[in-house]
Amino acid sequence: MKTALRLLTSAALFCGFLILAPAVSAQKPAEKLQALSQQLQLTPDQKAKLLPILEQEGPKIEAIKKNTSLPPMQKMKQLHAIHEETAPELQKILSPAQYQKLQAIRREEIQQAIRNKRGGG
Repeated sequence: MKTALRLLTSAALFCGFLILAPAVSAQKPAEKLQALSQQLQLTPDQKAKLLPILEQEGPKIEAIKKNTSLPPMQKMKQLHAIHEETAPELQKILSPAQYQKLQAIRREEIQQAIRNKRGGG
């Protein structure tokens, strides 16, 4: 039950960020990897394994975010599916502490996106 709740919370936060994040400029996979590398103190091996994941999910996420014909709930479902696909891979690559920090980074990005959206930005 705890795991399901944690997964649901993580997915909701992740999806919320992706839906609310138009104010946050889209990063290229290499730029995102560089930022995550510094924040998570990634090893060279982890960087090499993460880049293909970021390259794979980036266009999918951007396409969903930019699709104005999708209602918000449908966007959330599609983004949740992408998160479901990548979460197990990320958990295999990152240490538990790094994965937790990644979740914290995502939460902060969501909060920032909400602040930007409320501020008219």
